[in-house]
Parts: sequence; structure tokens; C-alpha cells
Amino acid sequence: MSKKHMNGRARGFIETHGLWNAEQRRQAREIARRVERDKLKLIRLAWADPHGAARAKTLTVPAFLAALNGGHNINVATTTLDSAGARMFSSFTRGGGMGLAEMTGSPNLILVPDPATFRVLPWAPDIGWMLGDEYFVSGVPFHFSPRQLLRKQLARLRERGMKLVVGLEVEWYLLRAAQDRLTAENIGVPGTRGKPVETSAIEPGYSYHSETNMDLMQPALSALAEAYEKLGLPLRSLENEWGPGQLECTFAPCEALQAADNMVLFRTATRQLCRRMGLFATFMARPALKGYYASGWHLHQSLVDAKSGRNLFMPNAKGELLSPLGKNFLGGLLQYAVPATPFATPTVNGYRRYRANSLAPDRITWGHDNRGAMLRVLGGRDDPATRLENRMGEPAANPYLFMLSQIVSGLDGADNKRDPGPPDDEPYTAGRTLLPKSLSEALDALEKEALFRAQIGDVFIDYFLKLKRNELGRFMRYLEDNRLTPGEDATAWEQNEYFDFF
Repeated sequence: MSKKHMNGRARGFIETHGLWNAEQRRQAREIARRVERDKLKLIRLAWADPHGAARAKTLTVPAFLAALNGGHNINVATTTLDSAGARMFSSFTRGGGMGLAEMTGSPNLILVPDPATFRVLPWAPDIGWMLGDEYFVSGVPFHFSPRQLLRKQLARLRERGMKLVVGLEVEWYLLRAAQDRLTAENIGVPGTRGKPVETSAIEPGYSYHSETNMDLMQPALSALAEAYEKLGLPLRSLENEWGPGQLECTFAPCEALQAADNMVLFRTATRQLCRRMGLFATFMARPALKGYYASGWHLHQSLVDAKSGRNLFMPNAKGELLSPLGKNFLGGLLQYAVPATPFATPTVNGYRRYRANSLAPDRITWGHDNRGAMLRVLGGRDDPATRLENRMGEPAANPYLFMLSQIVSGLDGADNKRDPGPPDDEPYTAGRTLLPKSLSEALDALEKEALFRAQIGDVFIDYFLKLKRNELGRFMRYLEDNRLTPGEDATAWEQNEYFDFF
């Protein structure tokens, strides 16, 4: 076949490998016109790394327009670094330290923009923003791309005529930045993060839903809400939670890939806009600051019919909470909760949430509208909003991995007709399996679980285990070097590691 079309235009990477459908090609043409019409100067081409953090290259308009045909080169390096930038793999040896020939030498990847994700940044109106998917230069999807991995699981649902619909409910902290410039203490080296900037509380906290405390944050919240609207994020509410400056944002449900993309954009947009206002936002689960309560991420999910949109978890029988499919999906989530935990709670710090009577789960339970249970069932007969709320996640979780873990677990439950058993009305005293007490315990469970290896692949599971164990190993060395034993309170290491990373 000729390398050129009849009109003489060279076939680009995207067309050569058939990576866009007709709708995406139409969207790309509209984006090119919008870039010219709105006189954009630069476009950030972004992707989510294995931690779920947003990475980006800033392109000139000609380079971006070229990327709409041929993608854009990025270095594979961001996937070889742990949460403090420590290089984990011997990239410049044969196989890249992974035993994978294609990883030798820290090669380039091709980032293919997804036209559905294009935005203009409200706080920088001459800057565009767009997510992409990573591919090897051969056109093969990149092994370690969380977005690509979620796509594979969503394809399994499509084969069954189903879609996953997800609603986001995310807690985080808003603080004042109390430091106007960086010092030597704030600068780290690969594998050791510098101290985060000094902050102070923006409101006193522990007055749940206090209107007056909320008003102390209103100027910032108004600016954030306006930005979210312009970005197309389906914000439903901004709520003053428990700790000082702790907030909860809820978003209307949408299809899973869009929900995961929204989570990436929500976190990075919030952090950027807050810093521009002299504030500081963190999605670290439990900051090492006096009086700061742990934050969680509750993932609301349901399966719907791909054609009609009918909620497949909604029961038909009177007195039932879930359809048979919903019950079996719930049974799968319960069955694989322990090995799935590293995808929902991937940091050392996040395990400090799992405490009795804390509004976070400490064991594998389910209940009807019970906020102490790990899985909260909401809805019922004739309620199209019937759903499962998984309360085990931390706000720093990678949304693509958290969501794919639900599909893998839930579909196994559906295929094997797993019975969730009776609900637990007293979840903190129920005789159920405890959630892992540490990242180490959770990773050991994931390593042994055949289901995730079968569905996600040994290559990614072994990679992910090394990624997180490198992070865990640095924490353990910190404890040893400082002659500390793990306690209930977050450590200075955790504050340095996560406070300004997430």
C-alpha cells in the first residue's frame, strides 16, 4: 500500500494504525479550527503516569496540529520513576531492567491525543489541554499505560452489551500557602523529596457543614466551581467536611473512562488554580498536620445496558436491593477486596484511613445505606440510580487502576454467581476479613492473586509491585534510620512524599 493518499498527504501514525474512529477524526478537525479561532498559543498534551499524576508536554500550535496526525513523541521515563522520582529500572541495559526488549534504552513512545478530552484552561485562556494514550512506535499499546489498561476492561463490558457508569465523591484539603518562595529545604533529589511548602489552616474545622466556616473558603470555592464548569467537569456539590479545610466534591455520574479522565483533570486543575490564588490543595489521604482527619474517595458505580442505558443493578422484585447481576457483582468486589486494595489505596499513608468507627472501612463488609461498610448499596426497586458505593479508596488513587479493579472483580463475581451473603448492620464489629493494615500486606495479596494476573497481565502486575515496593522500601529505611516503629500518626516522610505530589 502506498504511504500517501491519493491527495498526496502522508499517512500519519494515527491513520496508519487505525487509532481513531470517524467521530474522533471529526472532533480533531473541529479542534484544529478552534485553536486558530481562539488564537491559542500553546497546548499541553497530557497523560496520567502509573501513580495517576498528570504529566504533560507543552506544544506550539504547529507541533500540536502535527500531533493530530502523527501523535507526539514522549519519553518512557515517567513510568520508570517511583513517587519521589527514584529510577527503579536499569533502562540502559538489555531489556531495560524489565526483561522487555522494547524497553531497552529508555525509548520514545507516541502519545496519541484523544479529541474527546480537549479543553481550554480557564486560568490560562490561551493554553489548551488534551489527554493522550501511549503507544510504542510499532503501534502496540504501551504495557504500563493505566488508561490503556482500563480501555481493555471496558472492552470486556462492551462485548457483553454493558457499560460502567461512575460517580466521583472525593475528599481533599484546602489550605493557605504560608511560604512565598522555595528554600533549599524544599528541593529534593531523585528518591528523596524536599519538604513541602509551609501551610496554615484556612478554617478551624470540626464543625460539619458549618455555613460560616464554609464562607471563609467561599472566594476560592467560587473560583474553583467556575473553572470546573468551564472545563466541563460535572460538579454537583462542594461540601465543608470534618477536618480544617477538608472539602468534598461530588460529580454527576458518567461513563467510566470519562469519569477517570475527569478525576485526573479535577486534581491537577484544583492544585494549579489554588496555587495561583496563594492557596494549597492536597489529595494526600492523611496529612501529617495536627488535627487533620483522613480523606477518602468513594467510588459510586453501576452497570448499564449499552444500548438503552437501563441500570442493570436495579432490581425488579419487591423488597430486593439489587438485581441478581448486581448481587453477583457485589459478591466479586467482596471476594477480591484484599488483593484489589493497592489499586484503591496505593500509598503508605492511605492505610491510616482503615480504622473502626472512622467513616472509612476497616474490614470487608457491605450494607444498605451504611457509611461504615466498605460497600454501601444505594437505591432499590424502580430506582434508576441504584448503585454500589466503594468506600475503600484514597483520593490519591490512580482512577484508571481503581476503576479497572472494580470491573475485574465484579465480572468475576457475575461469571461465578458469587453470593455476597447478608448485609452487615454493624460493620465495625462484624466477623469479616480485615482490610490490609499496610501497603506491604496489600501488595503481598496482589502478588498472589491469579485473577488480576490473568486479566491485567503478569507484565503489569510485576511492574506495579516493583513500583510500589520501591516506595515502600524507602519508607521502611526511613523508619530504620530514625529508629522508629510504625505508629498511628503520619510521619514526616509521608508528609514529604505525598503532601505536594498528590
